[in-house]
Amino acid sequence: MELLRKVFQIILGAVLAYAGFTHLTTNRIEFQAQVPTILQSQADFVVIASGVVEIILGISLIVLFKYRTYVGWIVAAFFIAVFPGNISQYINGTDAFGLDTDQARAIRLLFQPLLVIWALWSTGAWASYRARKNTP
Repeated sequence: MELLRKVFQIILGAVLAYAGFTHLTTNRIEFQAQVPTILQSQADFVVIASGVVEIILGISLIVLFKYRTYVGWIVAAFFIAVFPGNISQYINGTDAFGLDTDQARAIRLLFQPLLVIWALWSTGAWASYRARKNTP
């Protein structure tokens, strides 16, 4: 089971690093569709900053195994922090990444909690928390 977690941790790291790279390059405009309305005047900065953070988090998941539980919590918090952007995309009906219907955008919202769970499970962060909580 531990090997499977590590594999999924590395996959998540690669996906995050790749997504961060595309924030800065090929999908920069697409990602701006997910920036909440209140931040639209700073949309390009938000996309660039979140891209840099995603690259750092992705690389951290891949190379910082000694700190994997801490990185897991930080990645989960990041996924929670960017969730308002996905909600904004749904509420405003903004098309991006092939999400061109309300149904598609609503389904996308359901995947964000799965990313949080993936980060916490693959890094052992949740298991570590539960173990500490159950220790007298």
